[in-house]
Amino acid sequence: MSAPTFRIATPADTDRCYAIEISAYEGDEAATREKIATRIAQYPQGFLIMELDGEVIGFINCGCAYEVVMSDEAFKELVGHDAEAPNVVIMSVVIDPAQQGKGYASLMMRTFIERMRALHKQTIHLMCKERHVELYRRYGYQYVRPSASDHGGMAWHEMVMAL
Repeated sequence: MSAPTFRIATPADTDRCYAIEISAYEGDEAATREKIATRIAQYPQGFLIMELDGEVIGFINCGCAYEVVMSDEAFKELVGHDAEAPNVVIMSVVIDPAQQGKGYASLMMRTFIERMRALHKQTIHLMCKERHVELYRRYGYQYVRPSASDHGGMAWHEMVMAL
């Protein structure tokens, strides 16, 4: 089997990314197709695609801000996003459920972090469920606080990594 490859998303990836998003996230937690299309259109360099044998199997997408407010729902549609801003806010980290448990998420996250460093970003912020806090700590993220967001009706935790 070949190794995964990485590239920047294009509008043609929208439907496949949406299919993965709704298969991996629960209910209202998943981004809409429109939000995914907006993220690709407005900040493709922050939308990392992972492919295996020519098929999209996962992605990470983000926006950038000068001042990060993790509970800002409008930001998920890139309202207030500025590609030049130094702080990255991850919105989705998703691997196709059929490909989970093979180490692909770790490889994708490490690749994403390297790309953000290459873009001279200063921090990466994300929100995760409690069960993922330790996983992100292993990547080098620091725990910040429980989030004010109740996105998808769930409890979230804010984490940050200084680059």
